[in-house]
Amino acid sequence: MTQSLADMRRDYTRDGLTEADAPAEPWTLFRQWFAEAVQTEQASVEANAMSLATVDVEGRPHCRVLLLKALDDVGFTFFTNYESAKGQQLAACPFAAMTFFWPTLERQVRIEGRVEKVSPEESDAYFQVRPLGSRLGAWASPQSRVIADRGELEELLAVTQKRFTDIQPDCPDHWGGYRLVPDRIEFWQGRSSRLHDRLNYRLQADQWLRERLAP
Repeated sequence: MTQSLADMRRDYTRDGLTEADAPAEPWTLFRQWFAEAVQTEQASVEANAMSLATVDVEGRPHCRVLLLKALDDVGFTFFTNYESAKGQQLAACPFAAMTFFWPTLERQVRIEGRVEKVSPEESDAYFQVRPLGSRLGAWASPQSRVIADRGELEELLAVTQKRFTDIQPDCPDHWGGYRLVPDRIEFWQGRSSRLHDRLNYRLQADQWLRERLAP
C-alpha cells in the first residue's frame, strides 16, 4: 500500500444544505437530489445504486448493493429472490436500512423503515419489462445457496433456456418486490472540515418532523 489510510481524505466544498433548502416532508427533496444524481453521477456510478442492510435471526447485520427500481410517496421498491439470504432475513425481521451515496455531488441519503412485499401484480409488471436474460436468470439461479462452480450455474441456465424455448418466462413465485416504507430519512451534504450538513426527517403520528443533526 503506497498511501497511509490515515492520510486519505477529501475536503467537501461543493454545496450546503440549509433548512431553507428543505421542504417540510422528505419526498420532494429526495426526488430533487435523485434527479440531480442521475444527471451528474452516470459517468461513474449508477444513481439508483444503494446499500441495503438487513438483520438475521441471530442479530447479525448483512449489507449489499442493490438497485432501486421504483419510488412513490409510500416507499422505495427493489426486487430480489424471496428465498435468498436477504429474503429470509426480511421474513425474520421486516426492517431494513438503505444508503444512497453520490460522490460527485458529495451527498448521502440514509433511509430506515419497515419492509413489506409488493403485490404479485407489481412484481409481475416489473418482471415482464426486464431483459430476457435477467428473467431467465431469476428462474435459473438458486440465489445465496452454495453451488459447486460456475459450470453448475451455466447448466442450470441451459436447462432453464430449454424450458422456455417456445414460451416467455413468467414471474416465479419465489421472486418479486419489496417496498421499504420509511419512518426516517436523513439527507447528508458534505461540507468543509467535516462539519457536514445533516437534515433528518422522522415520522411521528403520520407527520414528518425535520431536525438538524450534528455532524
